[in-house]
Amino acid sequence: MYSGELEVQAKRKTIAILQEVTNKILNLSRELAVMTDAVILENKDGIKESSYKMNILENDILILRKQITREVIAIGSLMTYREDLLRTAYFVDEISGYISGISFRLSNIEPKIIKQNFELELKSMVDIIINVIFKINEMSRTLTIKPENTIELASEIQRIEMEVDKKYREVTIKALDKITSQKDLILFKDTIEGIEGMVDKCQQASNSFTILALSI
Repeated sequence: MYSGELEVQAKRKTIAILQEVTNKILNLSRELAVMTDAVILENKDGIKESSYKMNILENDILILRKQITREVIAIGSLMTYREDLLRTAYFVDEISGYISGISFRLSNIEPKIIKQNFELELKSMVDIIINVIFKINEMSRTLTIKPENTIELASEIQRIEMEVDKKYREVTIKALDKITSQKDLILFKDTIEGIEGMVDKCQQASNSFTILALSI
């Protein structure tokens, strides 16, 4: 089998794995939304169940990311865009890490604080997480269908990133005014900082997807 055919096969396999990763991260973000509702309702069993499901997804994502690395190493220098692919995979993997941190902090905040003061804002920000990761997932799928569409999706993610920055500043000011418990203030502030940081990481992943689309 000649090298060009090997590269094509490797490309299809690694991109398919990358698509599976982004799909699992999308499911991870949806489970975060379920956990958010459970926190607001003070449903401890619901929080535990969501945490369990998220741990399984995180382990699946880690395994898939390692698969991508192995595939790229196996094909070696025959894959001309291997660095772009690995960089994209690592950015996407970091997104799941942010979601894990957000869920941990969220599950340890006093629920009444959120329900009484931040229910709408927090739900809105979690919805944004799902929306931006949905677009990342779409970017991974356009790589094999219509790579040029990644540029359009990237501009949408940039718009979302600007929207989240604004919400983050507004909610931070409100938190400093409404939350008197130092512990809950730190946890809540870290939660919304995690959301803002995750969207920034999605912006980096989006840029990386665009470079990857131009490479292949």
